[in-house]
Amino acid sequence: MSSAVVLGIESSCDETGAGLVRDGRLLGSALASSMEEHARFGGVVPEVAARAHVHALTPVVRGALADAGLRAGDIGAVAVTTGPGLSGALQVGLAGAKGLAYALGVPLYGVHHLAGHVAADTLAHGPLPSPSVVLIVSGGHTSLLLVRDLARDPIVHLGDTLDDAAGECFDKAARLFGLPYPGGPAIDRTAREGDPRAVPFPRPLTTGPPENRFSFSFSGLKTAAARWTEHHHAAGRPLPVADGAASLQEAVADVLTRKAVAACTEHGVSTLVVVGGVAANSRVRSLAEERCAAAGIALRVPPLRLCTDNGAMIAAVGDLLVRAGAEPAPLDVSVDPSAPLTYAALQPVGGDGSGGRQGQAVGHGPGGRAGRVPPPPCA
Repeated sequence: MSSAVVLGIESSCDETGAGLVRDGRLLGSALASSMEEHARFGGVVPEVAARAHVHALTPVVRGALADAGLRAGDIGAVAVTTGPGLSGALQVGLAGAKGLAYALGVPLYGVHHLAGHVAADTLAHGPLPSPSVVLIVSGGHTSLLLVRDLARDPIVHLGDTLDDAAGECFDKAARLFGLPYPGGPAIDRTAREGDPRAVPFPRPLTTGPPENRFSFSFSGLKTAAARWTEHHHAAGRPLPVADGAASLQEAVADVLTRKAVAACTEHGVSTLVVVGGVAANSRVRSLAEERCAAAGIALRVPPLRLCTDNGAMIAAVGDLLVRAGAEPAPLDVSVDPSAPLTYAALQPVGGDGSGGRQGQAVGHGPGGRAGRVPPPPCA
């Protein structure tokens, strides 16, 4: 199995992705997005997303195989996102993955979506140094993690968002500024014409109790953007959107990179990995480069096409699990839409779609209920 071709399927939100990985090398991938169908609603509509996955899944898998120059019979294992994400969307991907694995007679692996984002970097830059500090920034998640062996070891949370994630802040602020959905790319484009020092937006949780030094909170920043917008409207003045976008982006990038570099320094880690959709933001990338260079920290950021949701990142986790000798998922594997990130393998059971026992990677016990098993003391 060390040279098995692993098919990865991603369907947690509004993108249907398939990727093929063998021995850490990306062989082919394909992606379909329903983003345009959601744009008029200003956000993702779960039922619309699930229906789009139904239509896109087979063409996307065929597209990935064609891109790799392979046939379905070449697939040696299937990996699929089982959480977190939209329940209906996850169910579509899991049903397709189960069908493929059964028809091909190959093992199936359930994968945690956020572990996929971490593994995406390995497709561009090779194995992660152990340990590494990983900053995950996306529409729904902002976390600082200490990662050792992604396939075998528990993932240690140094800090997580207490409310709004960075990407959510961008989306909501963009709507306030009259910019289109999705907000992150719109903020990034608009900020290029603005002054990042024009608006003194706050830097949340950069002062205060030591226990919050690696936690994140962007709800106050979103509120500050709303108040700034309301103030201009009430005064009858035109909204300087470019300045607002640039200042907001600067505040987000400042908080993210400041905390990430501090985490590396405190834990004696020499590598920072920045992943997730917001890792595509130009200011987050450039400020991370500046601060890591000044601190003597090696920075790894995946190429833009691997930052957002895709099937290749799920295949990358599956490939790591196969090579580590991890147990495949049970036949009754289900989805867990709100699964915490504890291990890269996420193999809950329970037919109601609410999750159940979370499978763990090789070298650890059978688990327990997802989210209720603390990491071992060595973590």
